[in-house]
Amino acid sequence: MQIPGSPSVIVGVSGTAAGLAAVRLAAREAVARGRELRVVHAFTWPSHDPGAASLEYAAARRGAARVVEQALTAARRSTPGVHVSGVLVDGLAVRVLLQLSRSVELVVLGDDELAAAARLPLDSVLLQVVSRAWCPVMVARGLRPPVGPLVAAVDGSPASRLALRYAAAEARRREVGVEVVHVVERAGGDAEKAGHRVLADALTAVPELRGARTRLLTGDPANTLIRASRHARMVIVGPRGQDGATLLGPVAQQLLRRCACPTVFVHGTTADDGWSAGTVPSAGALAT
Repeated sequence: MQIPGSPSVIVGVSGTAAGLAAVRLAAREAVARGRELRVVHAFTWPSHDPGAASLEYAAARRGAARVVEQALTAARRSTPGVHVSGVLVDGLAVRVLLQLSRSVELVVLGDDELAAAARLPLDSVLLQVVSRAWCPVMVARGLRPPVGPLVAAVDGSPASRLALRYAAAEARRREVGVEVVHVVERAGGDAEKAGHRVLADALTAVPELRGARTRLLTGDPANTLIRASRHARMVIVGPRGQDGATLLGPVAQQLLRRCACPTVFVHGTTADDGWSAGTVPSAGALAT
């Protein structure tokens, strides 16, 4: 499925407050990148009988159109000068967003208040898109001001180097610093030595970050990174790591649910020659 004149930044909306927060973040990202923003809402109708349910269908369709219009208004009010348009697409949200992710620079989504959920439902649109997109996916978080460094979490996997290259590009564009972070569960001994090697290898693999600050943190990987996110402008990781998880690694799952700042899960993208096309194994374990 192709949308003519595909934008470089898209934001998926579903009529929730979290979706509108994502719209405001996506509008800022689009303007900062000099890109068009496209608001996308996927519409499905359960009945194939156009007769008896025609009135209900028409009302549902009008409601879906209002979701798009509300999002467009939020984008224009929050970020004057944004070039934004909206589209109502027939189809399942996961299928629509994954297909669009093949040809855009960035997908932005709301967190849908997942922090309140006991677990990540496997059919969650957010979980599926973050795990399987072809381009980076940014998840909006709260109303935090854009302060602090970019935090790039690494685990030594090839995919974490992809996240590092993304962090380096974002740091240049935003003119802010990067902290390259690795977490070990125990201080001292072989684990700490291995952790320092992971950080050194990361900077060697991405030369443009050789001057970046590195931090070796100790503790439970998920909780440690979540604490670090409270002082970050953005956390940059990938959806899977050395553990080979089917969707998200265990640490990435916790970051998706509980990170305190916007979080970018990095995949390759066809929209930028600097990224390889297709989903790649990515950093999610983030621990030695």
